Amino acid sequence: MTDPTALLAAIEKAALQAGDVILEIYGTDFDVDQKADDSPVTEADVNAEAVILNALQALTPDIPIVAEEEAAAGKIPTVEDAFWLVDPLDGTREFLNRNGEFTVNIALVQKGQPVLGVVHAPARDVTYSGIVGDGATIRDGGGPAETITVRKPPKAGLTIASSRRHGSDSELERFLGDYTIADRIICGSSLKFCLVAAGDADLYPRFGPTMEWDTAAGHAVLAAAGGKLTTTDGDPFEYGKNGFRNPGFIAWGGLR
Repeated sequence: MTDPTALLAAIEKAALQAGDVILEIYGTDFDVDQKADDSPVTEADVNAEAVILNALQALTPDIPIVAEEEAAAGKIPTVEDAFWLVDPLDGTREFLNRNGEFTVNIALVQKGQPVLGVVHAPARDVTYSGIVGDGATIRDGGGPAETITVRKPPKAGLTIASSRRHGSDSELERFLGDYTIADRIICGSSLKFCLVAAGDADLYPRFGPTMEWDTAAGHAVLAAAGGKLTTTDGDPFEYGKNGFRNPGFIAWGGLR
């Protein structure tokens, strides 16, 4: 079994390198194409993924890689006990809107669960990392890594992290009706997992569709920080599913 601890520094480096590639394009008048599912894709998605794939293939040549843009092109390896999940630019629509709420996501999955995750937000120069069982950290700019943990829910009510594009979902509102809500933070990409992991939010419910590469890195950071991800029915959230499609989920902080 691959030791996640031995890989973390190299994965963080790959995420930062991919982020640099993204920022080079972010400030230009880049072109936008449409994939078969009508989602947007840019040169930044493709180039960042190439950086990550090269790094992972050199680091762990025997571990298959499931990466968003390769998957969109039909290049999907057979996965077993261990595999990588890569979203080189999570939040492409946020990238297009130039609001800074996009991330580089890299996760290692073992036996259906993410054990290592790195979420790097290039425009914010913030990196979240986690190894399940060893803890999670945040690194802001060039500063030192600081430990993060989920928080005990405040008596005044919960802070909810929710998607910028699914904030008015009726299912979400019904779910939240069971809780006292003090505040909401609306943002894009896997940053929502990291807000819960860092104790800045308490819940991130998602009832819309996602793919495994959207969630695995944030899930790893959350679990490493003491949180939990379940399906909306409360079942364990697993990876390596048919088509790599996710059901709805709830990202729990200290509430669980």
